This record gives sequence, C-alpha cells and structure tokens, in this order.
Amino acid sequence: MTRSEENYIKTIYHLGDAGMHSVPTNAIASQLKTQPSSVTDMIKKLSDKKYVHYKKYRGVYLSEKGINAALTIIRKHRLWEVFLAEKLGFNWDEVHDVAEQLEHIKSEKLIDKLDAFLNFPKYDPHGDPIPGKNGELAQRSLQLLSSLQPNDEGICVGVKDSSVTFLKFLDKHNISLGDHIKILDAEEFDESLTIQIDNKNLHISKRIATNLFIKPVRE
Repeated sequence: MTRSEENYIKTIYHLGDAGMHSVPTNAIASQLKTQPSSVTDMIKKLSDKKYVHYKKYRGVYLSEKGINAALTIIRKHRLWEVFLAEKLGFNWDEVHDVAEQLEHIKSEKLIDKLDAFLNFPKYDPHGDPIPGKNGELAQRSLQLLSSLQPNDEGICVGVKDSSVTFLKFLDKHNISLGDHIKILDAEEFDESLTIQIDNKNLHISKRIATNLFIKPVRE
C-alpha cells in the first residue's frame, strides 16, 4: 500500500469505531482535509484491492483484510510512540506527529524487534491499547473520571482527547498516566471536581474530567 492508502484505511478504522460501522465519505474528507471527490477516487482503489466495501450514498466500511491492515498500521504507530516517549524523552504531546511518519516503515522484522526491545508494551503513552502481532487488543475496565463520585479512587490510564492543547494542559498541571486520583468533592452546579493527586488538591472542570480514563480502585 501507498502511504496515502494506509492513511485512508486507518482513518476509516477510527471513524468507523474499530471498523464496525460504515463511514460517510464526507466524514473521511473532513478528517483528512481533502475533497470528497478525492475520497471517492481513493475508495474505489481500496475497493478494487479488497480493503473496503463501498456502496454509493451508504458509505464505506473495512473488509477483514482492511481491518487487519489498519491494526498493523496502528500497532506500528503506537509502538513508535512508546519508543519516542520512553527511550528518546519526547513529551506525550509530541509523539503522535513523529509516529505518523514512522508508522509507514514497511519492515515487519524491524517492528517485531522494536516490540521486543520495548518489552512488548500493551499500551501507548496516551493509554491506547497496542495491537499484538496477530491483531489482538488488550482489554481493561475503564471509566471516565467524570463518572466517579466523592471518595472514589482510581488510576489514570488514558486520555479520550489526545490533542496537543489538552496534553499540554495535563503536563502543566502534572497530571500523567499512572497517577492515583481521588475524588474529594463534586460541584452540583457545573459538575466540576476537586481531586487529589499525590497529596496535591486540584480543581478541574467537567470537560477535563470527561477526557480522562480511570481504572477504578475498589476497597
């Protein structure tokens, strides 16, 4: 596949909820910042190669071959993110753009060795699961921080919003993956929260709380 074809397949995978649903061509055009006519041309090429199924006016969805290709691309991307963050010291708001370039490297041997070098990580620096070589994804019980009640506790294990601005906000306030978070208080008016992280109290908005994934700690 060309780099452009790989980008389309990965986009369809994400927009289609892990390849489960059909995706309108306009949504793909908006995500990739291109013209709908260009999307239609690419979809026809991917359909000829059996990566997608396409019905006019009903959108496009990935074939089994397309899903496997998407998982391979995502595996490479997320492994490179781990390498950049853990071994080269990139901030977690920086790794995505660089990994976007590295994910198109074709060498399967290189990626397998990278996986082993990193000790087979299950999650990337944003908390997203890394597909295994055969496409399997690790599963774990997650909740949004906003769904917890006062006195509930949990471990920060991922972000729903991986935008640079949000990640920079988290860095500014020293919120990172692995932090133990306890809910101290919840405001009824605006649903903001007062939380405790490493014995430090912090007041956060509902918007922040709805973008942090927590693995609850039960008594």
